[in-house]
Formats: sequence, structure tokens, C-alpha cells
Amino acid sequence: MPTTEADTTPASATLALAFDLLRRHSVTPNDAGCQALMIERLERLGFQVERLRIGEVDNFWATRGETGPLLVFAGHTDVVPTGPESDWQYPPFTPRIDADGMLCGRGAADMKGSLAAMVTAVETFIEAHPDHHGRLGFLITADEEGPAVHGTRAVVEHLREKGVAPDYCIVGEPSSSERLGDTLKNGRRGSLGGILRVKGVQGHVAYPHLARNPVHEAAPALAALAEAQWDAGNAFFPATSFQISNLQAGTGASNVIPGQLEAVFNFRFSTEVTAEALKARTTEILDRFALDYTIDWTLNGEPFLTAEGALIDATVASVEDVLGYRPQLSTGGGTSDGRFIATLGAQVIELGPVNATIHKVDERIRAADLETLSRLYATIMQRLFT
Repeated sequence: MPTTEADTTPASATLALAFDLLRRHSVTPNDAGCQALMIERLERLGFQVERLRIGEVDNFWATRGETGPLLVFAGHTDVVPTGPESDWQYPPFTPRIDADGMLCGRGAADMKGSLAAMVTAVETFIEAHPDHHGRLGFLITADEEGPAVHGTRAVVEHLREKGVAPDYCIVGEPSSSERLGDTLKNGRRGSLGGILRVKGVQGHVAYPHLARNPVHEAAPALAALAEAQWDAGNAFFPATSFQISNLQAGTGASNVIPGQLEAVFNFRFSTEVTAEALKARTTEILDRFALDYTIDWTLNGEPFLTAEGALIDATVASVEDVLGYRPQLSTGGGTSDGRFIATLGAQVIELGPVNATIHKVDERIRAADLETLSRLYATIMQRLFT
């Protein structure tokens, strides 16, 4: 029979902390006390903590050590909404380990499990190496699952003003595909969004000569954008993609030619092209069709890549040591807060649990993976700083 929270005794310090974090209803941008739990543990280890309330978002920046390279653990305490709780097998904020050994609860994979593993890994490392070489840091936000304006993005600008430049950063996003550590994210594609509005002239469908249909006018242009090859990608990134995510036109009446079409689209782009180049080429394609249009652009993040270096070497070797297999490097998936931290010049990787259930009903991961993840983080620190 599945266990309940009441009769589950976490088998490790990492799981115990994960339980404490998972109990908190920290739906974005609410932190619900998660950061206070982490701060208390870190201050016991000698970390200097700067609490950063930006807008309505709680963040913190913590450091330990005075000299040497700076390794930052980065992550978020906020989670996505649960959806109807009646659809969950177990209450989403009542963590438990079920009969199959799965840790169940909203945020188990994304990413309170990783946060617990980071904290206990640092505790283990400092206990073994109290006078370690190098510096350790934590950059934690409650605005990763939301607009991502007052979270890591804002903290990074604060650090830039202070002249803080991390050398290495491990983001605890759930990077693994089938088993823990099989995939290591060493970069992410850029994300450029746009809202295209094509103007026409509204009229009666029976009198098309008195109107101008923006759907008809825009269709060939949208097809040209969809068929365009923006680049060929490279050894680390697939080719840039263009996708239309929403089209809207019309009044709802079947006998009215619409006066405007709105198309929402997104580029996921590689390091082979820039956001400005994508904007320019989009405009060039649209202008061929003599449309009356406007575009509102939103750059959600530039691509970043950690192709080689001490962090990749230490992480790959640590996965091989602890798990016995070599991780695959990947830049796939959506965006992460690593895109902001990379602008400080840091080598950035993402290493976390299996991502099969993130944002889903009945989010869960293998409970045993969290203690292993803590060992992985501790081993990486040992390779970098001892």
C-alpha cells in the first residue's frame, strides 16, 4: 500500500529537507517560507546571506569564502499551479514516498528536490573540507515559473553592479531524461517572441471589393516565414525554429471580413544567429508582401553555451564516478534562469532529476535519486576545490 506523509520517515537528510520544502504552498511568486528554511541551514555553515525583496518577489544571495573561484548553486522555490487537486492521486502539498519508492508532490522534480540536494551537498562538503579552496554561493528566487522579471534576472543585475562575477554555476533544473544524470544541459537556445498585427479593412463578406481581408493578405507571408531556413545550427544547437502559437481574427460573425489579424510567434534560436538578425529578416520577408503591419517583440533570453572548461570536466567525471555512465550534453528544452547568470561570464550547467513529470498532475521522482544527486553535487565541489 502507498505510504502516507504521517507514516513516512525520510531516509536521509536530503529527503527530510525536501519534505519540509514540498509542504509549503509556494505557487509562483509566493515563496511560502521555503527560502527561510534554506537560509537557516546556510547561515549555520557560515554563509553571509543578503535577502533581496524585489517587487513582490523574495530572492536571496548567499556566499561563503573570501578568495578563489566562485561556484554558485542556483534555483527557484516557486512552483507552477497544481490544477484541480482532485485530479491528483495524493494531495500535491502533502509529500510522501509511495510503494514504488517515488517522492510525490508539486515541486519534487521542479525543483525543490534539487534545492534540498544542494543544501545537504554543501553541508557534507564543508564538514569534510571546512577550509576549502574557493568560494560557494547560492542564488535563489521565487520568480522562475512566473514572469522572471523580479527574480534571477534582477538579482543578476544587482550582482553586476557590485562587480560579482561567478566562475561556475550549477542550476538545479530537472535535466535528466530517463535516469538521473543521463543528460547534462550545457546551454539553452535563445527565445524571441513576437506579436504580428496585420491591418485590413472590415466589411461584409458579400462585398469583398469594399473591404480588405488581412487573413488572405497575411497567409502567404506567414507561410514564407514558416518555410524559411534561419540557420543550420551547429555542433551544440539544432537549427533555429519559427513557430506560430496563436492566430486570431474576426468578430465571431460568419458574414464579416475581419479588420485585423493577430499572430503570436516564437523563435528558438541558436548561437549562429542574433535576435537582431532574426528581427531584420522577419521584416524583410513581411515587406515582400506589402502588408500594413506592426510587430511587438519580446526577447525572453539570449542563447548561452558552456562548451568546455573546468565545470563540464568536473561534472562529467563526477557523474561517471557516482553513477557509472557518461552523461550526454544537451542544449534542448525551453529556457532557464541560466540564461541570465551566463551573462556574468560564468560557466553554466544544469543538473537535476528526471523531468518526465514536471508541471504535470502527480509530479514525482525516485526518492533515492535525491541522495544520489546530493552526492553528485558534493563530488563536483570536491573536484573543483580540493
